[in-house]
Amino acid sequence: MKRQQIVEQAMFAAWGVSLIATGGSLFFSEVLKYIPCDLCWYQRIMMYPLVILLGVASAKKDDKIASYALILSIIGGLTSLYHYSIQKIPALQDLGSACGIVPCNTDYINWLGFITIPFLALIAFTLISILLVIVMKNAKEK
Repeated sequence: MKRQQIVEQAMFAAWGVSLIATGGSLFFSEVLKYIPCDLCWYQRIMMYPLVILLGVASAKKDDKIASYALILSIIGGLTSLYHYSIQKIPALQDLGSACGIVPCNTDYINWLGFITIPFLALIAFTLISILLVIVMKNAKEK
């Protein structure tokens, strides 16, 4: 497969992950009526622009946006990791109680005992970051 195809497919896949993550976040808040905590809002602030940035970049076949989008994805991923840690590490759970109207240590979902909303966001940010690194690596070698 040509490097240009790899770049285009990875960029499109990163956009797809951001679109699914944004849709999931809106589903939880607008359909299931889960009120987002402050850390959830910070994660949304990092994810929502990725839908637009990666969508436009994918359509225009512009791989230069990858480094800028990677910054948003890494910050969002670190926020998700911190949020997940507050939920799952007993020594940190007290940090989540002062998080705003909705405590950040609240688990709206807890599938299989470890899958929470911040965990889903962390997976999305991680996938996007990996795909953007693939884009950047292959774009340099074109």
